[in-house]
Amino acid sequence: MRVAIAGAGAVGRSIARELIGNGHEVLLIDKYASAIRPERVPDAEWLLADCCELSSLEEARLDRCDVVIAATGDDKANLVTSLLAKTEFGVPRTVGRVNHPNNEWLFSEAWGVDVNVSTPRIMSALVEEAVTVGDLVRLFTFRQGNANLVEMTLPPESPYVGKQVGLIPLPDNCALVTILRDGQVYVPDAEQPVEAGDELLFVVPDVGEDELERLLAPANHPAGGAQRPAGQA
Repeated sequence: MRVAIAGAGAVGRSIARELIGNGHEVLLIDKYASAIRPERVPDAEWLLADCCELSSLEEARLDRCDVVIAATGDDKANLVTSLLAKTEFGVPRTVGRVNHPNNEWLFSEAWGVDVNVSTPRIMSALVEEAVTVGDLVRLFTFRQGNANLVEMTLPPESPYVGKQVGLIPLPDNCALVTILRDGQVYVPDAEQPVEAGDELLFVVPDVGEDELERLLAPANHPAGGAQRPAGQA
């Protein structure tokens, strides 16, 4: 897979190293000469160019890229880069870094962003996931599938403690994908029971979240209304 990363700062370089380590081709692009430091990621290609300029993106041959990651520290630049990548070069997948939470609503398909990554929201979701029991916490949103990855630590008073997975009447289009227990990862099957304290990870559409929460923790949420800090994909 060929990936272009707009922004060769600490974030862009870290992403590049990870992708290269996984066997992908990476092009790092930055408009500041001071940021072009090939010795920091020697296996990447480097280009001094402004990703908000169409001519620069043509030079970068974005039409040959499978993914474009807009990872600069400027939300406006990330939006423009994503829009140009999607509309002018037909890049299959774009990822936009959100620096300011108030701008998150802009990072949508209308601006050519397939996945937005908001660090403050991801961090708040991870905090909620770590400290809550019986609350459904949204960890990630799959934009193209209109579904979310959510987590719940099963409370002791749940009516399904000790019940087999196959006996839990999950909402429509909801799937239990993983059970985390005592530091182990379990792939659930219909006969496996769930236990108090299990961390349950589900993929569920928006409309099924309240129903899922009321099902598993009715004592905590008799009227539904989950709090759902969110990260997005």
